[in-house]
Amino acid sequence: MTQKPVNTIRRGNIETAIWKNDTEHGPVFNTTFTRCYKDGDELKIASNFGRNDLLRVARLAVLAEAWIDDQGA
Repeated sequence: MTQKPVNTIRRGNIETAIWKNDTEHGPVFNTTFTRCYKDGDELKIASNFGRNDLLRVARLAVLAEAWIDDQGA
């Protein structure tokens, strides 16, 4: 069975997924960031970001941190 993120936050073509791992010391949250783009008619996903993406990535990081804090972690 594939684990799914406990939350995702999207701004434009950038998305962060928040993952929860339960440990003996309590939950641990991790995040991944992805960028969607089209190559012709094909939708692709990348994990690298250009200069113009960085502010959006930073904003998503702040939102992800706030969401994780709300979980009591």
